[in-house]
Amino acid sequence: MTYTLNAVMTVGAVVAALLAPPHATAASTRTAVVTTDNETPVLYDDEAGGNASGDDPAIWVHPADSRKSIVIVTAKEGGLRVYDMGSREIQSLPATEAPRIDTAAGRYNNVDIAYGIRLAGRQVDVAVVSDRYNDQLRFFIIDPAGAAARTPLTEVTAADQRFLFNPDREAVDAEHTAYGLAVWQPRPGETYGVVTQEGTTTIATARIVEIGGKLGYTEIRQLAMPSRFGLPDGTTWVPCEEPGVLPQLEGPAVDQASGVLYAAQEDVGLWRLQLPLGPRSKPTLVDRVKDFGVHDVYDSETEECQPADPNAKGYGGNLLTADAEGVDIYYGPGATGYVLVSSQGDDRFAVYQRQGANRALGSFRVKGVGGADDINGSDGLAVTNRPVGDYRQGLLVTHDEPETGPDVDDERDATNFSYVSWGDIARAMSLTVDTRAGNDPRFR
Repeated sequence: MTYTLNAVMTVGAVVAALLAPPHATAASTRTAVVTTDNETPVLYDDEAGGNASGDDPAIWVHPADSRKSIVIVTAKEGGLRVYDMGSREIQSLPATEAPRIDTAAGRYNNVDIAYGIRLAGRQVDVAVVSDRYNDQLRFFIIDPAGAAARTPLTEVTAADQRFLFNPDREAVDAEHTAYGLAVWQPRPGETYGVVTQEGTTTIATARIVEIGGKLGYTEIRQLAMPSRFGLPDGTTWVPCEEPGVLPQLEGPAVDQASGVLYAAQEDVGLWRLQLPLGPRSKPTLVDRVKDFGVHDVYDSETEECQPADPNAKGYGGNLLTADAEGVDIYYGPGATGYVLVSSQGDDRFAVYQRQGANRALGSFRVKGVGGADDINGSDGLAVTNRPVGDYRQGLLVTHDEPETGPDVDDERDATNFSYVSWGDIARAMSLTVDTRAGNDPRFR
């Protein structure tokens, strides 16, 4: 059964939010700098490279031997890649056809980890993946041996799962389909995928269940997020997009302790709302991109948006430069910790408090050393506070596009992922390090 819910946000409510003290402008404008020398092999988005375009990572933490932890990333039409803690590739999975009658080859956009799902009489950890070309979720069991396994991932997607956002294959082929993804596990035995829709403002949740010894989903709920915003000057701002497209959301993350969903609306900013989706899910705009409120005009020849008034100031914050993309949570003691957001437009990462009103703390960028390049245009990111491999104070993994360097063919579209020590980030920004269980239900 599908439940459709309407998110009603009046212009007056949005104006009130804008006039409230903006969290981001109170933050330090200094950008900290951290370094990394650890990055994954380059992926090329062309026929010779298997049309592999890196996008989103997830970190699976081994319960007993952190050296066997793995990083799983999406490569869109290129499928999935699995890396060990030294960023070496240990598995490559193609984006195969989905197990359905009206099947198409996959396009894997985002990935997250579900811990302790009951399947075929045992508990398993699962990589959950959004498949854009089939508008559905795909599921891959993680071998308990992790990086020591011959094949760390094995697909276990049940046949003929319903489309998440579309009524039929014809509508799916228009590509307003499953896009951003996060896993929500509110209690033992209950797991949901939280999915955004490409080209619209819709968010959906779907409960993950066992179906005939494999994994599928049911109980799809949908919520439409705002696409128009009242401004203090009395005008209404609609983020400029190409015709027929609304300001989409991509990077979501769920605070597993509170059930709060954080979602980045690429041309708008960072939202917070309470799960489950329903009448009580009142979205709060935590922070706004820098050009929030600047009225743009779409140029059909250049397929770009340009300001109607080049001197317009807008009402944005100072930490996010569109697109706002990947989001994840670093868990500290109790309700403390941090929400991280990739500010793709200026190659930086914004940091907010996890607790309270999510006060902005500043930003950092990542400089490559020892043969690694600087991180540019980051899309997805993942962070864990758990010790993994040599990263004893936690690990951030982030997408990098374009990947550059002397060994990279700059005539081809190149991407990869970089590993960054959380300890280095914490020192650079005076943040907390806490390596206890965090969001992993195996250690709650």
